[in-house]
Amino acid sequence: MASSTPSATPQKVTFVGIGAIGLPMATAVAAGGFEVTGVDFSAEQRAAAEQKGLTAAPDAGSATEADAVIVMVATGDQLRAAVLGSAEGGPGGEGLLARMRPGAGLIVMSTVGPEAVQELVGPAAERGVQLVDAPVTGGIARAASGDLRLFVSGDPTAVESQRALLESMGTVVGCGEEISRGQSFKAVNQLLCAVHIVAGAEALALAEKLGLEAAEVLEAVSGGAAGSFMLSDRGPRMLEGLDAQVASAVSIFVKDSGLVSEIAESAGMEAPMLEAAKKKYAEAADAGWAGRDDSQVIQTYRS
Repeated sequence: MASSTPSATPQKVTFVGIGAIGLPMATAVAAGGFEVTGVDFSAEQRAAAEQKGLTAAPDAGSATEADAVIVMVATGDQLRAAVLGSAEGGPGGEGLLARMRPGAGLIVMSTVGPEAVQELVGPAAERGVQLVDAPVTGGIARAASGDLRLFVSGDPTAVESQRALLESMGTVVGCGEEISRGQSFKAVNQLLCAVHIVAGAEALALAEKLGLEAAEVLEAVSGGAAGSFMLSDRGPRMLEGLDAQVASAVSIFVKDSGLVSEIAESAGMEAPMLEAAKKKYAEAADAGWAGRDDSQVIQTYRS
C-alpha cells in the first residue's frame, strides 16, 4: 500500500458498492486513515462490512457530509442511477450529486466505458463537484492489500486533491486530463486480460488433450517466452477445477468483454481475438459457471 496519508482530521468517504471487490477496497481506504461509510442494498454485504469494522448503510445519506464519494457499481446504468437519481430516469431516490456538497470529490472506479462517465461531466460541474475517472485492475487479492492499479483521468487539481485517497487503494496511473480516458485505458487492459485468460485456458486444455500433465506443462512454459501474468495467476486455478476459489467471476468478463466489444465497434475497429474470447465467456456462463472463478472458462474446452 502507498504511504500517502490524509490530514490529521480524517476525511469522510462514502463508498457506494461494497461487493466482492468494493469491500476490500473500502477496507483498504479505512486502513489508510479515512472515515468510511460503505453503502450497499445488500444486507449481507453490509453485515460483511461491519465485520471488517466499517460503518455500513443501505442508502447514501452520508454523501451529504462526505469529502469524497467513491462509486464501485457494475454497469453504466447502475452508475447513472446512483449518481443522477430518479430525475435522470434512474430508480426512485435522490442521486449522489444532489446530495453532495460543492467542492467534494466524486470518484468513479467502476468499469463502465467512456460514454457512461462522460455523461456525468456536465451535472458534476453544475453542482461544483470534482469528478475523477479511476477504474481499477488487479482483482480481489490486490484490492485487499491496497495494491491495485488505478487508471486515473480528470482535472489535475481534482486528482491531486484526492491523491492520498486514491493511493490508499494502490498505484495511480495518470491517463490524462480528459474525463473518460481512464475508462479507455481500462478498455485496452480488459481486452488483453480477456484474451490472455482464454489463451491460457486453451493452451492448458491442449496439454490435457495431448495426454500431458498440465501442471508440469504450466511450470515449464509460464516462466518463458509464452508466459503471461494471467497464465501464472489463473493457470493453477484452472487446474483446481470448478471448486477453485473465486477471485474474479466469469460473469465479470462476460460483462467486460461485451463492454469492450461495444467500445471497439464504436471506434470503428474489428477485434476478432476479443470476440473469440467473449464467445468463450458467454459459453461458460450459459453452462452455469457464471459465478465460478474466471479461470474456469477452461471448462468450455473440457466439455
